[in-house]
Amino acid sequence: MRIIGGAVAAVALAGCSAGTDGTPYPVETAATAASQSAKAAQLPQRPADLPLDGVHLCEVFPQVQLDALKITSAPREAAAPADGPTCVFDADGAEPVHSYHVRAVPADLGEWITGARKKNSMTTEPKTIGGYPALTNYRADGDPADCETLVGVAKGQTLAVQTFAITRGKLTQPQLCDMAVHAADLALQSLKARN
Repeated sequence: MRIIGGAVAAVALAGCSAGTDGTPYPVETAATAASQSAKAAQLPQRPADLPLDGVHLCEVFPQVQLDALKITSAPREAAAPADGPTCVFDADGAEPVHSYHVRAVPADLGEWITGARKKNSMTTEPKTIGGYPALTNYRADGDPADCETLVGVAKGQTLAVQTFAITRGKLTQPQLCDMAVHAADLALQSLKARN
């Protein structure tokens, strides 16, 4: 019985590895790696570079787009951006209250598929927005809180638009992702108009 119990424990532990904090996470299988490569293959080539250097993110949406997104507060720069310059746009005039965080991330889009920014706990889906390669990135489990759309706008530069549900329980995961995609599309239109 001890041999069988030990074998079962060894098999159970074989599917996990320890992360830096000692938290177990699933080991990426060959099938998972193949599906990630398939995702990368679905992305279109970037039609032209739209560099984010010198772009003031709080000015990325003209007034007509701010109205379309129901932004009611003045855009503000994030106090301590962790992942590149960030501007926060709040839609807090009516329920459900939500917020958009627009970031200029110094990384290639592929980093979220096969690179250092890929997380097994996140669902990543390939998209095309305005002809540009893009991804939606969200946590499928639990209460929907946010969804991020990432657009590969230039080599080594990704435009990230993340929609946060401030009023909890009112927006579904698909709604949050649709909102993030829509806002990213508007931001991309604005970037195209500037170049």
